[in-house]
Amino acid sequence: MFDKILIANRGEIACRVIRTCRKLGIRTVAVYSEADADAQHVRQADEAYPIGGPRPADSYLRGDAIIEVARNCGAQAIHPGYGFLSENADFADAVEAAGIAFIGPKAASMRKMGSKAGAKELMQAAGVPVVPGYTGEDQDPAHLHRQADAIGYPLMIKAAHGGGGKGMRIVRDSDEFLANLESCQREARNAFGRDRVLLERYVERPRHIEIQIFGDAAGQVIHLNERECSAQRRYQKVLEESPSVFLTPELRAQMGAAAVLAGRAIDYVNAGTVEFIVGQDADGKPGGFYFMEINTRLQVEHPVTELVTGQDLVEWQLRVAAGEPLPLAQEAIVQRGHAIEVRLYAEDPEAGFLPGSGKLERLRLPPADAHVRLDSGVIEGDTVTIFYDPMIAKMIVFDSDRPRALARLRGALAACEIVGPKSNIEFLERLARHPTVVGGTIDTGYLDRHLDEFMPAANPDEAGDRDLLIGATVAELLTQEQRTREDAGASNDPTSPWAIADGWRLGHGGRRSLAFLRRDERLELQAHGSGGEYRIEIPALDAAAYTVQGARLADGELSLRIDGRARRLSALGDGQRVVMHDGERRLRLDAVPMYRHESSAAAGSGNSVNAPMPGRVVVVKAAPGDTVEAGQEVMVIEAMKMELSLKAPRAGKIAEIRAAAGDFVEADAVLATLEIV
Repeated sequence: MFDKILIANRGEIACRVIRTCRKLGIRTVAVYSEADADAQHVRQADEAYPIGGPRPADSYLRGDAIIEVARNCGAQAIHPGYGFLSENADFADAVEAAGIAFIGPKAASMRKMGSKAGAKELMQAAGVPVVPGYTGEDQDPAHLHRQADAIGYPLMIKAAHGGGGKGMRIVRDSDEFLANLESCQREARNAFGRDRVLLERYVERPRHIEIQIFGDAAGQVIHLNERECSAQRRYQKVLEESPSVFLTPELRAQMGAAAVLAGRAIDYVNAGTVEFIVGQDADGKPGGFYFMEINTRLQVEHPVTELVTGQDLVEWQLRVAAGEPLPLAQEAIVQRGHAIEVRLYAEDPEAGFLPGSGKLERLRLPPADAHVRLDSGVIEGDTVTIFYDPMIAKMIVFDSDRPRALARLRGALAACEIVGPKSNIEFLERLARHPTVVGGTIDTGYLDRHLDEFMPAANPDEAGDRDLLIGATVAELLTQEQRTREDAGASNDPTSPWAIADGWRLGHGGRRSLAFLRRDERLELQAHGSGGEYRIEIPALDAAAYTVQGARLADGELSLRIDGRARRLSALGDGQRVVMHDGERRLRLDAVPMYRHESSAAAGSGNSVNAPMPGRVVVVKAAPGDTVEAGQEVMVIEAMKMELSLKAPRAGKIAEIRAAAGDFVEADAVLATLEIV
């Protein structure tokens, strides 16, 4: 076994590898960019060395710099994690040439699988079912267009190299093909350095099933069963689980055998994942399965497999790379229980899942135990930067069966609070309660077709939302009263007039006005009373007054009666905000001054194109003097590995373009202006 390894990655996966290395007594070496000088993987490793600037191309994609660090520090092996250089065959070759072990498959296997086109052709020759399409090397746009027309629509354009949902487009009509091809190639070029694409027939309403495989240097290849990843948005997985409730035992066995066949066909060594799409009939029953690709690395969702098999796949990787045989034979792989994974991201689902950045002012996650696992690369106080994936943590839950695992997931999400950049927690909570997830019927396109079902209601008019709003108001009132008593030094004197003071009058409760922001909507409330007995009015909802009795707030729990109905709610707050949860839904309110001075600063906002977040300008599609229509694309910026299209707010003539391709821009920066009319 190795004594010291270098981890050529960052964030959550680097911390994950460090954890197993510590268990095995292996020293770890981290590398980091300028943006990651204070990151958790740097702090947790035994040694850490800088390798360049904040952009991946200047640091984590610099194979030469990484290998030089490994040589200088005496690392015997390099673990690439996932992403960055993990599936780069040239890097794997260079590592081996330097006399350092690469903790992953052979470069030859990676080359066969690194191209989706080549992988598809190889699998077809090996007898693995594939979807009809075009994988040729002729990438002339006109030729690709003819091939697309011959395959038929709908079809998918896919980057031949890379993964993670980048460089993929669905095209439903011939007229849409060339524009989608250009966008797909540009995204692939920026993400993976290569813009070759392949075309394949798009299977409607498919299920996404992947099989974890493992091989060793002696030629043994096994599988560790499946993970279902059908809950996706724009090809990005948002929930993964094992086992799949969709598969029959017969189909599971067939797919496992096909995955092993695929691994043996390319002499596969170390961890890999064979991805399939599975069709379904009108009744939702499984149809045929088709090879999609092989990911020649450890997958982001590998903890799902670890929890149901009881195996440490990173330890398997290390042992196989050190020349040891696979720890278990196929017949010794035992699966128990059910595991589900979701990813907490710094993103705003209500703004099109716009990635976020900024300091994690508060990061509260549930305690890890036998049922909840948390893999993260950040802690409270860290910053989510614009340069990399905005993942905050992976949450993986486990229990004896799927209903219990879903209940664990909902409970774990309810215990989360993130303050700083916006997050997708509420979206994940709605996902975990949605009938298609609970019933195990969601297909890969469902989220994109029905995204509104996972978004919050426009108005808090449901009884549950109303109770949360009343609860938040009561929690704020009780907190104010406690603060007033403490300031007066009478917190332990129930006979003091301050014991029921509301800050305005002594000895009795007067009227208080409060104002909150709820998802940028201002809500004003009126409250009468004190000491847990209130009458609350919410004019924005209705003209009714709600009676609250017996309200008590202790240890983050609020108990109260609303119009005689007893409720118990979770309440978290810090004086500036309050987060309420009833076990199913969440409400966050930010306290704001009751009285405000209106500003005209927003005037003229329809005359400019602004950056929605920090990023890099990829392409500028307009010039001063150009006439544009409302909604016409003016510029494209890249942030957190995503392309964002910036469009004209109205029809008019471009007055100024204030950024060029390659420029880094800050959030809210004015990038283009329209002539005032």
